[in-house]
Amino acid sequence: MKMNETLIFPTLEAVREARKSIENVVNYTPLQYNARLSEKFGANIFLKREDLQPVRSYKLRGAYNKIKTLFNEGKVSQGIVCASAGNHAQGVAFSCKQLQIKGTIFMPVTTPKQKLEQVEMFGGNFAEIRLVGDTFDASKTAAFEFAETSGAAFIHPFDDVQIIEGQATLALEILEQQKENIDYVFIPIGGGGLASGIATVFGKLSKETKLIGVEPKGAPSMRLSIQNDINTELSEIDNFVDGAAVKRVGDLTFEICKKSLTDCIPVDEGKICDTILQLYNKDAIVLEPAGALSISALEQYRNQIKGKNVVCIVSGSNNDITRMEEIKERALLYNGLKHYFMVKFPQRPGSLKDFVLNVLGPNDDITHFEYTKKNSRETALAVVGIELSNISDFNGLKQRMQNLGYFESYLNDNPDVLSMLV
Repeated sequence: MKMNETLIFPTLEAVREARKSIENVVNYTPLQYNARLSEKFGANIFLKREDLQPVRSYKLRGAYNKIKTLFNEGKVSQGIVCASAGNHAQGVAFSCKQLQIKGTIFMPVTTPKQKLEQVEMFGGNFAEIRLVGDTFDASKTAAFEFAETSGAAFIHPFDDVQIIEGQATLALEILEQQKENIDYVFIPIGGGGLASGIATVFGKLSKETKLIGVEPKGAPSMRLSIQNDINTELSEIDNFVDGAAVKRVGDLTFEICKKSLTDCIPVDEGKICDTILQLYNKDAIVLEPAGALSISALEQYRNQIKGKNVVCIVSGSNNDITRMEEIKERALLYNGLKHYFMVKFPQRPGSLKDFVLNVLGPNDDITHFEYTKKNSRETALAVVGIELSNISDFNGLKQRMQNLGYFESYLNDNPDVLSMLV
């Protein structure tokens, strides 16, 4: 959206019209009571399962509403173009195939392979993927340039009134599905389109509900903008939560969210990973990092939500299975169960055996080992990763390592080194 462009805000009436426009394409997703989370937090926790959409995320709602509107207005003769980290691209590709419109989709080079394959599957011959840049913002710039030169209609992933109105249709469903008062809704935020849509509906139909925006700690663009009272671009972001890693939120979404959100909180990426594993192992729900954002935030609101009716928006499940090892690793680090050390090994036979027998506890496991023998030295350094079964075992492990002369340094406290290991 251009800086001097007049902002057009979404309306409840337009959201209801959007619902009619998309009802034959999107699923009316369930609002599921989750017994495990409800017991854990002493609240009634409901999950709005947008991961059960045809494209496995809520993004289809906004994309189809926008593209169908342009199609009806005869504004897609030169095709359409979008930029996306994955889920918006799938919604656009699906819509292109449904409406038989040519679409060009710009995505970051870092986009998980699974999301690329999904875009190809949903779009078929109607969607062309172009990989540009390492972040969504770089892809967006390239998509803008393409729109200018080709005449293709640009489909913004979040900062567009019809996109917002499409996303808002899930809020209408929530209010139909939950007959009792809803005290809290936890909403994942990337660019802010979903939060803006939910705020539009709840602001009219359920004003007492508290709306909590949730961002990854490594990309808190909405939170910072609200704190500064001006839309603020982050200088750098962590792309791990690729579906919500945005340097700058929308101008329209910022204006809506700063007036409507009760709070906007960051969640550590490690906590998100732990939530993904918990949901997979205990609830058989497979989510991508952005899809687990809302549930990951519940711990921060444990006291406030006790005894309340709470809805978490489960926004998507487009997770590449090859990322699961990294997700597990980050979860272990977050929970204090994975530790990396620089270890001094004497240059003699049996030193590793001595380390295992005398330093490791009975339930400790070496999961990473990098070592090069140096014949000209008395000792050589090795990078050793150790997984614990209990966080309380750490102090004893480190103390034994120091007492027996193996300890050189603790690498978890060195983010630059740790980033090369995880």
